Amino acid sequence: MTAKRNNPVTLIRQAAPFAIRAERASDVVAREALLDACFGDNRHARTCQRLRDGRAPAEGLALSAVRQDGRLVGTVRLWHVSAGGRDALMLGPLAVDDTARRLGVGAALMKRALAVARTRGHGAVILLGDAPYYARFGFSAARTGALSLPGAFERERLLGLELVEGALDSAWGMIAPTGTLLPKVTAFRTRRAPLAAQHAA
Repeated sequence: MTAKRNNPVTLIRQAAPFAIRAERASDVVAREALLDACFGDNRHARTCQRLRDGRAPAEGLALSAVRQDGRLVGTVRLWHVSAGGRDALMLGPLAVDDTARRLGVGAALMKRALAVARTRGHGAVILLGDAPYYARFGFSAARTGALSLPGAFERERLLGLELVEGALDSAWGMIAPTGTLLPKVTAFRTRRAPLAAQHAA
């Protein structure tokens, strides 16, 4: 009689429902539709957009979250700015598709973006967003009280994070764009996508 062997069963953890990767040219249409859904048709008139218009995002800091089927469900980009004379990055917009809100897409995009920014030697990140949401990543208004944006904004929503201690010391005055200028192109609009979650402007 031959004894039965006990073959160990390997438990395979379920694959993550999305992946974070560098933004691709093929993401642009879906990204713009997602941003329209999150921020509305007037998003191009928002104050922070003035820091992005005609500029390229910081190198390596345009990220997409995609499902296994390739569908884009999240986006974040960071931009070079002068924060009252101090070099910094401006984060935004951060947006997540409504169907992916409970998957941790926004947090994953934030963590990856901040990790890449640190790796690339950036000293500070600034954003306009909800303090309770961004506090978990280390953002606060402690270093942004003397800074302004080129347009209307709510003071308590202007938040900063030092990736290098002292990077925002003595930062005061107007935040201004400093990123690479893009060639002028004809703007295009896309159809609105399904409702999505709004985060950083």
